[in-house]
Amino acid sequence: MDILQAIEERHSVRAYTEKKIEDDIKKDLEAAIQECNEESGLHMQGYFDEPEGFQSRMAHYGKFRNVRNYIILAGKDAPDLEEKCGYYGEKLVLKAQQLGLNTCWVALTYNKKSVKNKLEPGDRLCLVIAVGYGETQGVPHKGKSISDVVATKGEMPDWFRKGVEAALLAPTAVNQQKFAIGMVEGKPAIKVSGRGFHTKVDLGIVKYHFEVASGHKAL
Repeated sequence: MDILQAIEERHSVRAYTEKKIEDDIKKDLEAAIQECNEESGLHMQGYFDEPEGFQSRMAHYGKFRNVRNYIILAGKDAPDLEEKCGYYGEKLVLKAQQLGLNTCWVALTYNKKSVKNKLEPGDRLCLVIAVGYGETQGVPHKGKSISDVVATKGEMPDWFRKGVEAALLAPTAVNQQKFAIGMVEGKPAIKVSGRGFHTKVDLGIVKYHFEVASGHKAL
C-alpha cells in the first residue's frame, strides 16, 4: 500500500480485536517512531500489549474497546509543539495503515493519569493515538469541498489540487476541518481558519497530507 492509498483507506477505529501486533510489524512501527523523534525533536513513545492507557470511564464513554496499543505524542513545550505532534503523529498513523493496522486520534477519552506517568521529565502531553487490528476498517465521514477550503482564486496546478484533495481526507477534531489553503508568493500556504478544538494539531495533520500528495512543502 502506497502513502496515497493509505490516505484514502484510513478511517478512525475505536473498537479493536484481541489480535496482538506481530513482532516484525511492531519493530517497523517502533523504528518509524524513533525516526520521527530524531527528525522532529519530539518524545513520542509506543506502548504495546499495555491496556492501562485506556482503562478508564472516559475510554468507555468514548466507545473505545480493547485498546492495548497506543502512541503517546509529547515533547518539550514550545509554540509549535501541537502542530509538530499533528504532523509527525499523522506520519505514524499512515505508516500504521500501510502495515495493516488501524488507528484513532484520541484527545480526551484515555486514562490521563496512566499516560502522564509515562512521560519523560519536562515533557507536555499532547494527544494519544490508539493502534491495533480494528473490528472494522472504520467509515468515511462527509467533509468540506475543495472550494470550501481553498483561499486562492484562479486556476489550480494539478499538484496543488492533489494536495488539497489529500488535505480534505485528513482527520480533524470532530471533523471540523478548520483550515484554509492558498498560495503565497508562488508557494502553498496552510493556516488555521476559525476557532475550534485542537486546531494546531489539525494543522499539522493537514500539512502532512498536503505535502505527501502534492510533493510541495507548505508554509
